[in-house]
Amino acid sequence: MLSSLNSGVAGLKNFQSRLDVIGNNIANSNTIAYKAARANFADTFSQTLQGGSQTGGPLQVGTGVQVSSIKNDYSRGSYQNTGIESNLYINGSDGFFVVKNFDGQELATRAGDFVVDKQGYLVTNDGFRVQGFTDQVATGGAMSTRGDIRIYDDSANRPVQPRVAGAKLAGFNIQMDGRIRMRLDDGTEYESGQVLLQRFDDVNLLEKIGDNLFTNLRDAGPLGGDALTSVVPGSNGTGSLKSGALEMSNVDLAGEFADLITTQRGFQANARIITTSDEVLQEVVNLKR
Repeated sequence: MLSSLNSGVAGLKNFQSRLDVIGNNIANSNTIAYKAARANFADTFSQTLQGGSQTGGPLQVGTGVQVSSIKNDYSRGSYQNTGIESNLYINGSDGFFVVKNFDGQELATRAGDFVVDKQGYLVTNDGFRVQGFTDQVATGGAMSTRGDIRIYDDSANRPVQPRVAGAKLAGFNIQMDGRIRMRLDDGTEYESGQVLLQRFDDVNLLEKIGDNLFTNLRDAGPLGGDALTSVVPGSNGTGSLKSGALEMSNVDLAGEFADLITTQRGFQANARIITTSDEVLQEVVNLKR
C-alpha cells in the first residue's frame, strides 16, 4: 500500500483534532477567564530506505503527522466591570484563586465570578468555597488562620463575631491585597478575612475539568509544595485584585478564524492525497487488464 495513503489518513485525523480545538476556543469566546488552547503538530517516525554515507545523508520517507501537544495560552484576558463586590479580577497572568470542593479537594481557577451563599461563605457558582485567611483583625494587622472565607454567619446578615452587639453587615469591599473590609450599619468598619492566590511553576501541567476549574495542582509546582500554601495577592508574582470586575476570555476571534481557514485547507489537502493515492492504486490494479 502506498505510504502516502497512510500519511493522508493521519493528516485527516490530526487536522480534525485541530479543528476540534479551534471550535472549542470559538465556543468559549465569551466564557469568563477561559484560556485558549492550540494544537501543535509533529512528524511521525520516518521510514529509512537507505542509511547515510560519507557522500550523502540517509534516504528517509515520513509516515505522516501527529498531535504533539495541546497547550493553553495563560495570558491575561481583558476585564469587564460588573459593580458586584464579590466579583474579582486578577491583575496579572500568573495568579489563581484556590477553591475547595465538597470533597475537600483544592482546585484552581481564574474565574472570579464569586457570590455569597445563604450561609455567608464566598463561593463559586457551584458552591465551592474560596480559600484564604479567615481572621478578623484591626486595620493593618496580620492574619494567619487559613480556611473558607465567610462574610456573615446567618440570614440575619450579622457579621461573624460582630464587634458591636446587634450591628448588622451593611456592605463589604475586597481590596487589592485581598483583605475584606467590612462595613456595619452603625458605621463600624474592620477587616475580616483575606482572599489568597496561588501560582505554579508549570501551568501547562494543570488539567481542565470544566466549570472554569483546574486540577493536578501539585504536579504543576505550586507555592508551598504539597502544602499548596497560597499567598497574599500582589506577592510572588501573583498579581493584585480588582473588585467588581471579571476577567474575560483571552480568545482572539480573528486569529481563530484565520487558523480555521488554514486548518480547513490542510484537511482538504490531505483528503486530496487519499483520493490521489486511491487513483494510483486503481491504476496498478488495472494493469493486468
